[in-house]
Amino acid sequence: MKTRWIVPLCLLGLLSGCSQKEAPKKAEQPASSTIDSIVRLDPAIDAIIPQGAKVEKIATGYEWTEGPVWTHNGRLFFAAIHHNRIIEWVPGQGASVFLHPSGYQGTKPYPGPEPGSNGMTIDKEGRLTVAGHARRDIFRLESLEPGAKLTVLCDRYQGKRLNSPNDLVYKSDGSLYFTDPPYGLPTQGDKDPLKELPFNGVYRLANATSHKPGAPPDNSHLQLVIKDLTRPNGIAFSPDEKYLYIAVSDPQNPVWMRYDVKPNGMVDNGEVFCKADSSEGPGGPDGIKVDKKGNLYGAGPGGIWIISPEGKHIGTIRIPERVANCAWGGPDFKTLYVTASTSVYSINLNIPGVRP
Repeated sequence: MKTRWIVPLCLLGLLSGCSQKEAPKKAEQPASSTIDSIVRLDPAIDAIIPQGAKVEKIATGYEWTEGPVWTHNGRLFFAAIHHNRIIEWVPGQGASVFLHPSGYQGTKPYPGPEPGSNGMTIDKEGRLTVAGHARRDIFRLESLEPGAKLTVLCDRYQGKRLNSPNDLVYKSDGSLYFTDPPYGLPTQGDKDPLKELPFNGVYRLANATSHKPGAPPDNSHLQLVIKDLTRPNGIAFSPDEKYLYIAVSDPQNPVWMRYDVKPNGMVDNGEVFCKADSSEGPGGPDGIKVDKKGNLYGAGPGGIWIISPEGKHIGTIRIPERVANCAWGGPDFKTLYVTASTSVYSINLNIPGVRP
């Protein structure tokens, strides 16, 4: 999502690209702190958020964290977009740099505010799949080891470069869906000189999990699923995969959309699922996830909005800074991890999330 500028931290000078992966460096770790701020708008929220649940800050010292994902080996990965890095957080050990650069690969300083990668997910084999954002592609790491082989899955639609892939999700049939707004371009706008596509699309890459390691991008199988959204951003399926949800981060029309998924993988019958209320705090629709009961958890005004399967806003997990995304993790997959402006937070809930 397009972001506000934040007072630079000690790592501001790292916005320029580099050509080598760095040895892991420890990030600033937070003092033990919890935040008691749950907005309960409907009795249904009590089945989701335990009484007395606390939000805990687990990592800090970044500038716009995004794209969290919990891996099969029990670690949290997230993007530090402005620092052009992917960060690895290990329970009990803290955070360290996993990949730098993660997005923009040039040697000159990036001319825009967001040089890094963005959303991440894992496939059925546990491989990390990344929305390249300023790289303008979708890539996969063939292992979770430093220096892992990188495979670009796609980078063009009908011969034209993608805008800046933002968020992504696998369907159980192995196809990959992703959103492509312009936020990773230098000006972050539709008139950016580097923008080659006249729309901001949602795409489907068929058989993405079958893409051979190191093979060229499979652009010929890239399908345009939705092309009429101004700012498609977060993306998720309902647990039964009957619906596809898209967060629209347009300040003029901040909504979460829902689409019927057809047998061929395309979608139709798009409708507004829930509309954000900007009076509740900073932020808007961004990254989204679902739990096993079909509740939607979305970055929104003031924190993480929890929306029932019927589209009703039933509660908010308030976060003291602008929120970007969230992901499920922990041994029972009941811990929700939240990426925000400078920090990453966690809260333990009652209902497990849907695993990537």
